[in-house]
Amino acid sequence: MFITERKTILAYIAKICKSDRRLIIAVAGPPAAGKSTLAERLVDDLNSTERGRAALVPMDGFHLDNAQLDKMGLRHRKGAPETFDAVGFVKLVSQISEKQSEIYYPTFDRTVDAVIPEAQALSLETQIVVIEGNYLLINEQPWSNVIPFLDLTIFVRPNLETLKERLIERWREHGFGENAALDKAMGNDIPNALYVLEKSKAADLEFKTNA
Repeated sequence: MFITERKTILAYIAKICKSDRRLIIAVAGPPAAGKSTLAERLVDDLNSTERGRAALVPMDGFHLDNAQLDKMGLRHRKGAPETFDAVGFVKLVSQISEKQSEIYYPTFDRTVDAVIPEAQALSLETQIVVIEGNYLLINEQPWSNVIPFLDLTIFVRPNLETLKERLIERWREHGFGENAALDKAMGNDIPNALYVLEKSKAADLEFKTNA
């Protein structure tokens, strides 16, 4: 998947990669666009020639806790920009760019719908860090504070109708009935997707998909 796109990205990386500094690559796009798959495959490609050269750091580890969302009245909007710790995420990216020590960062466990603090470690030796998430290229505060740290930006732009179908199917797979799946997708996911499509700055590389 994304074979041609990955070749284009790898060629771009080869041009900008320098041995004396760490590269931070952002893969952004709406939910269910395929960006997670692209980011994972890209890291595999980079590590196929040199183990440990690249690592993936998803934005999902910065979901606010469900208890906090309940206090804010935002549980039904989980996944929206305001339901993430954007400031904390910007701080992490800043630390990644400094490359001064090993860094521990949180991940999100979908099976329990919760963040696992300091679940993964980023080695000081890792030369290329791929960050992945919906809001990496949003040109509004506080998300825009991430942009100056990025060496290469990639945006996955899906066909909107296909995206709607995929988001509805995702909720079906989580056990929701037809009407409930439709409500979940149209009430939260699609507004988030439109926000990403409308508010993200232009990327260095953009790929259109049917998913």
